[in-house]
Amino acid sequence: MANKEYIEKNRRWLEQKAAEPGVETLDKGICYKVIKKGRSDGARPNRSSVVTVHYVGKTINGKTFDSSRGGVALAFRLRELIPGWIIALQQMHIGDKWELYIPAEQAYGRLNQPGIPGGSTLIFEIELLGIA
Repeated sequence: MANKEYIEKNRRWLEQKAAEPGVETLDKGICYKVIKKGRSDGARPNRSSVVTVHYVGKTINGKTFDSSRGGVALAFRLRELIPGWIIALQQMHIGDKWELYIPAEQAYGRLNQPGIPGGSTLIFEIELLGIA
């Protein structure tokens, strides 16, 4: 379980990030910054889609806990991912690359995961490569 001080630090970090120029906000406090735009008329996934992505996941201290970079892009059924990914990826077009900032409540909440303390705001660089 996460401690209150750590949770508060992550909340403050996300509030400050949300106020930065170029950072947009989606539902449920999820924020993102566009790194690269795909085709604006390109397809967008829905909850039932299988998405192919490259990604890097980090905590706010910069520690990488997961990455597909340096390997093969991974395919996931969107509805089986954390809520923050489900919400954000449905707004992305093929070819988009975003830096995503996900509050703990839309990730793993207060539960610890390997390499991720409970209460963590997560940072993902996600590139949407394909939709099936």
